[in-house]
Amino acid sequence: MRQILHFVDGVSTFCAWVASGLAFVLIVVTLIEVFMRFVMGSPTIWVFDVAYMVSGASVLLAGGYALRTGAHVRIDFVSARLPPRVQALIQGLFFGLVVLPALFMIGTAAYGKAWSAFMTGEVEVVSPWAPLIWPFYAALTLGLAVLALQVLAQTITMLAQALLPADKRQPLG
Repeated sequence: MRQILHFVDGVSTFCAWVASGLAFVLIVVTLIEVFMRFVMGSPTIWVFDVAYMVSGASVLLAGGYALRTGAHVRIDFVSARLPPRVQALIQGLFFGLVVLPALFMIGTAAYGKAWSAFMTGEVEVVSPWAPLIWPFYAALTLGLAVLALQVLAQTITMLAQALLPADKRQPLG
């Protein structure tokens, strides 16, 4: 079990590295637009599309890593007062019964949208550049899948911490 959880953590970390690279791409693309617009007097038609696609993909690709490292915003003024095992039980149940099914439904819809866009050659209809949209949808689907895997890993970890006796608990992640 530990190897599987470690693998999921590795996938989340790898996707976070990809997201970091996409942040660099976003900076470069923005600098190109600034140069073209204000120095050359000829704005591009493609930068807006690339910028929103790259930033959207980077946010979702980094989601699993953010969950793994505890970087998501939490409102835990009530649960912070509870014993650690109760906190772990609440978090494990919430992730397993609410977050994971929701991510499954959203991810399934995203996959269907990406596949449909790929099969039909769908383009961004509100863009004068009209890029193919399926790579963006595929990146969002991948980010959702990695986040769902990380939620599953967190669910297993939290429930193990909450339900196993103290002498049987081991670090799972």
